Amino acid sequence: MGTLDLVFTGSKFWIIGGGIEFKGSSKDGRGDVFGQDIRIAAIMGIGLFLMARCIFMAPILILPVLYKWRRRHLSMYNTIEEFLHGENNFVPIRYSYSDIKKMSNKFKDKLGEGGYGCVFKAKLRSGRYGAIKMLDKPKANGEEFISEVATIGRIRHVNVVQLIGYCVEGSKCALVYDFMSNGSLDKYIYSKEGSIPLSYKQMYEISLGVAQGIKYLHQGCDMQILHFDIKPHNILLDQNFIPKVSDFGLAKLYPTDNSIVSLTAARGTMGYIAPELFYKNIGGVSNKADVYSFGMLLMEMASKRKNLNATVENSSQIYFPSWVYDQYNQGKDHLDMVDVTEEERLIIKKMIITALWCIQMKPSDRPSMNEVIEMLGGNVECLQMPNKPFLHSQEMPVGDLQDTNLHPTGSHAELTWTLSAR
Repeated sequence: MGTLDLVFTGSKFWIIGGGIEFKGSSKDGRGDVFGQDIRIAAIMGIGLFLMARCIFMAPILILPVLYKWRRRHLSMYNTIEEFLHGENNFVPIRYSYSDIKKMSNKFKDKLGEGGYGCVFKAKLRSGRYGAIKMLDKPKANGEEFISEVATIGRIRHVNVVQLIGYCVEGSKCALVYDFMSNGSLDKYIYSKEGSIPLSYKQMYEISLGVAQGIKYLHQGCDMQILHFDIKPHNILLDQNFIPKVSDFGLAKLYPTDNSIVSLTAARGTMGYIAPELFYKNIGGVSNKADVYSFGMLLMEMASKRKNLNATVENSSQIYFPSWVYDQYNQGKDHLDMVDVTEEERLIIKKMIITALWCIQMKPSDRPSMNEVIEMLGGNVECLQMPNKPFLHSQEMPVGDLQDTNLHPTGSHAELTWTLSAR
């Protein structure tokens, strides 16, 4: 399509372009009024021409954008489905968004909410209950979504939450899981109102189950799966209080022969992130990062309190792992806990000593998950106390500080604490 030019010369005008030349005059006996009408008509004609041109050009401009959008989302579908169908194991169901709305009764029963989005209770087509996790804004082309589906979509273990299905429809991304009627572990550790208190023996059994689940992720698949976000909120409990490791949005898959893995940025939740994810010269990132997170979780389970608590009366108890180390080192293994039986005291001691080993600063000083299970299942009297953990780098002995030569490698380094050995 060509262009149109409107040319005025005094009382005369020309419309030129598009293979047309039209000549007119504004002097026909009605004076300037007629000329103004002609000018308005000419301008309207040009406006209509430009509008028609825009309508003609719009598909040409929009189609490539739509093509790229569809190709990107088809790529997501293909990435997920190719990954899942490459295995002979259970393949999750792909639901439509209308299925998701119907099963969740239009998202009426919210179970929880987090940075990823919301979780809703659902009644599945089979008649059993499930939990639908709706992702608010899938990041990095749905990288976290793909990671979660591809990671747990092909594995089955009694201590890993089972993915039943998923939905990818435009910007709508959803994951469908088994329903865990007893919720997440954090409400039992921190004694929230309305929660049923768990005995130390139950906490111990749950810790063994979590350890078995993490061991399976590290050693039980053809690829090792590093979770990178082990914490109480991500441990779900079924009707029998069997623990399930959940939330694989930050998980990464690596070949089983990779003892050290590459990672471009720290990932996880503050308070549970291993120090090597922030500081170099401590050691490379490996599955020992999950061991560290499990150790922090185990310490909280044994004490039924947060590891870092600035509201405690005694300042020495602000960082619980450091305080509890001093107590055990001085032979005070009762930890001021009331109404604790001798059996429970031994269970607590075993969990705490194992946790102290898991949170050693250097990854090489931490046990593997297989060794953790052996420690938890063995005789507490056979366990030796490890080196003492520290909260702040300034608390480290000078020699240790010089040896480790800590340097922040992440933007959040100032928010973390380091662990060292005396």
